[in-house]
Amino acid sequence: MTDGFAIAGFDLDGFVAATLAEDLGPGGDVTSAAVIPAEARFAGVMDSRDAIVVAGLPIAAAFFRALDPDATVELLVDEGQSVVAGTQLMRVHGNARALLTAERSALNTVQHLSGIATMTRAYVDAIGTGGATLLDTRKTIPGLRLLEKYATRMGGATNHRMGLWDAAMIKDNHVAVAGSVEAAVERAVAAGIERIIVEVDRIDQIEPALAAGATHLLLDNMAPPMLREAVALVAGRVPTEASGGVTLDTIGAIGATGVDFVSVGRLTQSAPAADIGLDFALD
Repeated sequence: MTDGFAIAGFDLDGFVAATLAEDLGPGGDVTSAAVIPAEARFAGVMDSRDAIVVAGLPIAAAFFRALDPDATVELLVDEGQSVVAGTQLMRVHGNARALLTAERSALNTVQHLSGIATMTRAYVDAIGTGGATLLDTRKTIPGLRLLEKYATRMGGATNHRMGLWDAAMIKDNHVAVAGSVEAAVERAVAAGIERIIVEVDRIDQIEPALAAGATHLLLDNMAPPMLREAVALVAGRVPTEASGGVTLDTIGAIGATGVDFVSVGRLTQSAPAADIGLDFALD
C-alpha cells in the first residue's frame, strides 16, 4: 500500500537510511543481535491508544522494508483518517531482528506526524464556518519541514510558504532595517517578487503597505475588533491573514472576523506525539 506514496521534494529512501544510521551507530542493534535468533520471525500490530488523525504510516512501512525487504506490511487505515482509541493501524510480519530494529524509528515518525495531524484537525474543527482557511507556518523542526507540513495537510490545513524562497514575507525586523513599510515593500516590488506578504500590527500601516504593492497582509496579534476593522479597510483588495497567539479557545472568534486565513505556529511547534504502540507476537 506504500506504492506510489510520495511527498514533493522529500527523499523517503534518504530519510529512512539517515534515521536508521543514526540509531544503529557504529555497533548496530546489539540487543536484537544478542537476544533474537537470526531466523526468528515475528508478527506485530501497530495500534492507536487514543483517538487520533493518522499520518506517516507509509513512512513507517518504509523503515520495516528497508531492513527486511521481504516483510509483509499491511496498512489498515488511510492517511488523514480519524480513528478511535484501540484502532489497528498496521500489521507487519517478517524477520524479528529487522522489525525490532526498525520499530522505534517507525513509531517515532508515526507518533510525531499523527500528533501534528491530530492537533491540526482540532484547529480546523474549531475555526468554524466563517470561511477562513487554516495555515501552518515555518515553525518546524530543522530537517523535518516537508514531513511536518505533510502532516498538517493530513489534518486539514493548507500549507503556507514552504521556505524563504517561495514568497517575500516582510516582518517587523525587515521594516526596522528598511526604514518603513513602504520602503521595504517597494524594494521587494523592484526585485520582481510576485508574492509579497507584509506583516502589519497597526491599522495605519495597511494603506501604505497596499499602496507600495503588498499582495497579502498578515495582521499580527490583532484582537477580533481590530481584525474586523482591518478586513473592512482592506475590502478584499488582497487576502488577509490573522496570526499571532492563536489558540483553540480564540480561533473561532478570529475566523469569524472575515479574514481569509488564520496561521498557527503551534501546529508544528507544540503538537504532542500521538500515543501509538507496536505489539509483537511470536509467529
